[in-house]
Amino acid sequence: MKLDVDVLRYLTKDDFRVLTAVEMGMRNHEIVPSELIGRIASLKHGGTYKVLKNLLKHKLVHHDSSKYDGFRLTYLGYDFLAIKTMVNRGVFTAVGRQIGVGKESDIFEVASEDGTVMAMKLHRLGRTSFRAVKSKRDYLRHRSSYNWLYLSRLAALKEFAFMKALEEHGFPVPNAVDSNRHCVVMSLIQGYPLVQVKQLQNPETVFETIIGLVVRLAEHGLIHCDFNEFNIMIDDDEKVTMIDFPQMVSVSHRNAQMYFDRDIECIYKFFGKRFNLSFEERSDDIDNSDVDPDESSRPSFSSIAKTSGFLDKELAASGFTRKDEDEIQKFIEGDVEEDDVSHSEHDSELYQTNIKGFDSLHLDQEEPTASCNEEDQLDENLQSSEADQSGDPEGQNSNNEEEDDEQKGEEDDTELVKSLAKQRRRAMAAARKGHKNTASRNSYKDKGGKSSNNSKIQKQLSSW
Repeated sequence: MKLDVDVLRYLTKDDFRVLTAVEMGMRNHEIVPSELIGRIASLKHGGTYKVLKNLLKHKLVHHDSSKYDGFRLTYLGYDFLAIKTMVNRGVFTAVGRQIGVGKESDIFEVASEDGTVMAMKLHRLGRTSFRAVKSKRDYLRHRSSYNWLYLSRLAALKEFAFMKALEEHGFPVPNAVDSNRHCVVMSLIQGYPLVQVKQLQNPETVFETIIGLVVRLAEHGLIHCDFNEFNIMIDDDEKVTMIDFPQMVSVSHRNAQMYFDRDIECIYKFFGKRFNLSFEERSDDIDNSDVDPDESSRPSFSSIAKTSGFLDKELAASGFTRKDEDEIQKFIEGDVEEDDVSHSEHDSELYQTNIKGFDSLHLDQEEPTASCNEEDQLDENLQSSEADQSGDPEGQNSNNEEEDDEQKGEEDDTELVKSLAKQRRRAMAAARKGHKNTASRNSYKDKGGKSSNNSKIQKQLSSW
């Protein structure tokens, strides 16, 4: 849908109030009832239906009367709400031309009051070319219901958070300015997508820089997952800037190695086809065991050590579980050993009742190295534990007691099965006594002595 901001000039406060009411109603409704919109908007002089009719004319809402009379927001109406909020905040004052179209977003130029040109990215998940978001992305997590506007909002929030954090850690990314709903405002990169570049003065240097970014991201605990020529910007000085971060995952993700290898393979393929770079020497260096792998060798996921930071923990990247977060927190605080001791004490308390049954096993392992005093103490403990289990004050061999316990266990099992069978038979008998026979309940009794077709059929059945 084309973004026509000229309509934005003629929308009144009541129009935006009703648009906001529809947005609030969509939290719990796929189609918001008209009565609910009127109650949420609470216009002073009424006229909610008239405002909805005006919004419907400009395609800011969609009307649906299949089940009941209601409305829902369109992407254009969601755009207007986000743009109006940004204008009220003073982030920008003008919207310019469209500079990019992706499978899940549209990018426009915007200008601030002082004339600074920035980029505005509007996420538009749910297009025909990209509808498998629920299975491919983790925006929903544990949620079962969703709509495309909500998913777009989650994608924008995630991208803004990643962009802000990567910028703080010195990565070449755009400057994140502000975010609202499904809209992200960032600095405009003065460059071109790498897919549009036909020649480079130093293709090998650019290649090494891009591969270094992938490795550096992994060292910080993140994987881009879509690191290709479409998401890499390069300027006239061959300075590289990476964009598009909603799909980033943690190195603890179950498919992290696959995503990492795919990003590396995309860069190798593109530079090999576009700039005719040969990577035979790199593969020879990997195969040769005498030569240590250096920067020219293809990086592997297993050889990367996550020592530069824990961005996946800070940003809660997908694949990073609460268990991983607890372990890293213990590692940072240096309480790993104390925690292990507390866990062992806790386990000993939990399984204290089961330790007596394994005393003989531990004694057999410790007898050759134990002293005479220790042997006497262990024998006394053995006798006391055997007395508790068998009830016999006189000590017997542990093997005989184990056989007796097994026999007793088998006898108890047979008695339990017999008692259950008796209870089942009694229950069946009680159920049969409590209910009448179905044949007597459903049979037809001929009253009055007159013959009928039903009585004849019943007599024939009884004679058979």
